[in-house]
Amino acid sequence: DGRRQIAGFLFPGDFLGITMEEEHAFSAEAVAPSGLCRLPRKQFDHFVTDLPELERRLYAVAAHELAAARQQLVLHGRKTATERVASFLLMLASRCPSENDEEVELPMSRTDIADYLGLRIETVSREISALKVARVIQLTGRQTFKVVNRVRLQQLAEA
Repeated sequence: DGRRQIAGFLFPGDFLGITMEEEHAFSAEAVAPSGLCRLPRKQFDHFVTDLPELERRLYAVAAHELAAARQQLVLHGRKTATERVASFLLMLASRCPSENDEEVELPMSRTDIADYLGLRIETVSREISALKVARVIQLTGRQTFKVVNRVRLQQLAEA
């Protein structure tokens, strides 16, 4: 009904829940089998102090999350449905590790994608179908695709 919002998708190696607040403003749901490592705040602080390279990585993660939040604002505020779906598929292609470099896993449902992009599920399905017909992407399975024409996908994302 449009009230569910997905702020982002995390991938192997990503950090979740780092905050200075006592409570988290968001919840998380795994869409694929996942493993987590949980650290209490004090233990985490000691861990970061002992490993300065981890502190630098966390700084980079925080900067990336800020940039992603800004991109999400642009995505919702200025982009068309085609541009949103193309941007999303490019993001997945750059983030999702794959056994076959060309094949990209789509672990989330179309409903999740629609909620993330601020679109209706029918719109997401229609846009993916249009990209397939235009031979920009190829659906290789129920939850996998290949980018056939990356240049065109980038043009559609930036239009």
